[in-house]
Amino acid sequence: MSDGLNITPVLAAGSNAALYTFLAYTLAVFGLAAMSNQLLKSKSFMSEYFLGSRSLGVWAFALTFAATSASGGSFTGFPSKIYSHGWTLALWIGSYMVVPICAMGLLGKRINQVARISGSITVPDVLRDRFHSAAFGILATLLIVFFMTFNLVAQFKAGATILTTLLSDVELYHNATASVNAMTAGVPFLAAVDPGYLICLFAFGVAVIIYTTYGGFHAVVWTDVMQGVVMVIGVMIMLPLAIWQAGGMQHATEEMAKMTPPRIGTVTLQLSEPQQDSFVLQAQTWLKAPGEDQQERLFRVSKNTSIPPGGTQVQEVDVVEITTPEEIARISGQLERDPVTDQLPVEYQLADIEVSEYEFGAGKRGVYVVGPGPHKSNSNGFLPLSLAISFFFMWAISGAGQPSSMVRLMAFNSSTTLRRSIFTVTLYFSFIYFPLVVIFCCARILLPGMDSTTDRIMPEMAILLTKNVGMLWLAGLLVAAPFAAVMSTVDSFLLMISSAVVRDIYQRNINPKASEKTVKLLSYACTFVVGSGAMLGALNPPQYLQDIIVYTGGGLAACFLGPMVFTLYWPRANAPGVISGMLAGFVAHLSMYVAGIFMFEDFFQNVRPYQLFDFDPVVIGLFVSFIAVYVVTLMTPPPPAELVDRYFRKKYLHNTSAEE
Repeated sequence: MSDGLNITPVLAAGSNAALYTFLAYTLAVFGLAAMSNQLLKSKSFMSEYFLGSRSLGVWAFALTFAATSASGGSFTGFPSKIYSHGWTLALWIGSYMVVPICAMGLLGKRINQVARISGSITVPDVLRDRFHSAAFGILATLLIVFFMTFNLVAQFKAGATILTTLLSDVELYHNATASVNAMTAGVPFLAAVDPGYLICLFAFGVAVIIYTTYGGFHAVVWTDVMQGVVMVIGVMIMLPLAIWQAGGMQHATEEMAKMTPPRIGTVTLQLSEPQQDSFVLQAQTWLKAPGEDQQERLFRVSKNTSIPPGGTQVQEVDVVEITTPEEIARISGQLERDPVTDQLPVEYQLADIEVSEYEFGAGKRGVYVVGPGPHKSNSNGFLPLSLAISFFFMWAISGAGQPSSMVRLMAFNSSTTLRRSIFTVTLYFSFIYFPLVVIFCCARILLPGMDSTTDRIMPEMAILLTKNVGMLWLAGLLVAAPFAAVMSTVDSFLLMISSAVVRDIYQRNINPKASEKTVKLLSYACTFVVGSGAMLGALNPPQYLQDIIVYTGGGLAACFLGPMVFTLYWPRANAPGVISGMLAGFVAHLSMYVAGIFMFEDFFQNVRPYQLFDFDPVVIGLFVSFIAVYVVTLMTPPPPAELVDRYFRKKYLHNTSAEE
């Protein structure tokens, strides 16, 4: 008999519990949106819909700030990186604990004051009114829309991927998949899309678009609070389960220290006889082949592969090859004891094996427990010293330059709220990110061979941990944690884009006298259209979510942090200077990604920007932006005295202070 066996966790009847949990969660979200919509009927629409009437208290402000920052990257892309590179990710994310101090402490009180002085509702509002420059406001709006569109597509992919894993063994889901597959078979742009992914993308998209469109800012804030609680509970449940099932921290680290990076590539599956019917070789099926000196080779199939009727050969089956001898022996032993029946109906042989080694770490033990960590295509490893420094700036410093965070800073109700929230968010991030490092280091022991599909590791791990303790109903709650993270980010980005278009382009430039009814209809329509467009863009999504998160986060920081700091704190700053800094940061950051396209053949499979002096593009972009603002400002005339008086004289600041 063949050696093709599958030890993928099977949910069986308990899988419906996960579906019920998801439905209950969705109903709760819509309930919050309905309550939020009632507030819109009694308050100023623009201020309430986009800013919650600047009335957020400690818990609402802290959790909406934290939940927006903890995006799909935190629960999909970040676990993917941990699984791929090991313990060094603790250094990669360590600076995130000081994000609240940098973002909330550096900008919080001052941006709240300036927004209240000018009556600003959006980030472009603040920049435009501070310098009386419509051009600056439009430029900021266009850059926000540019970066947020990329990020939205990646977040929609994350939401759909999580749901696909959650529902993978639900009978209703499989029936729906078969129906959608039949309906889309002749549709050119849908035929190539996995029908299961299409269903989940549509379900996620409809839910988040409707509740964001209907409820506005308070719906986003209240769901962020609920989602923030769900995220931390999910992580706290997964942490002890992962450590226990991996045999303890010491055992897990010792096992990781023995590991060598896998090989990734393709094989040809040669069948001994033709197939009578079509057959699907399931993802995560294990395949064995003889190696040199009687050493067994072990491969894991990365995605579902169809075997057509009458066929005797399946070419280019995507696989991951395990290379650690101890791991091969352990997995082979599990396969022999596993009760799941053989996944292949006939004898087979593996031919045309084409797998590639890692560029850094191939054949070396210990690379998963020390820096810089293994890497598929970078000979310097994942996190050499220069990039460790870069990512301190990436998370801690550039986190302050995210417009989505700045909007939250415009909405708290007092300085006391701000101070308490800094402590709360720092503690919250500590409870999220360090446990995630431990959980997904354990995942290398519990779920080997997923190096080609690492964006699925979070929901797969949640399902495995609950299945192993016989509590399948808990899988729905654990998977709700990454789903909550994605939703909290998507709803914030949708509101930011719609506010930029409606407020900063239409109302401020096209029709300043637009009625509240017109603005309300346009806001609803814009939120719905932007969300629908992002959902369509996610039909053919980027391969790696975290690469898009890093690009958009770094790009926004390079564009906005320098100009915003000078805008808030330097009376001499003027419109030509801050506009130059914004454009210089954008060009400097983008140019290194463009250079990467020409320098690295695998750029679109594994995003690798050019690194000047081995630093990440965000460091260069920030440096160029700050220098440009300072130099151009000194070379151009000072701003009008009335603007300086308005935003820097104490009597104005006292009257508009966020203090209660």
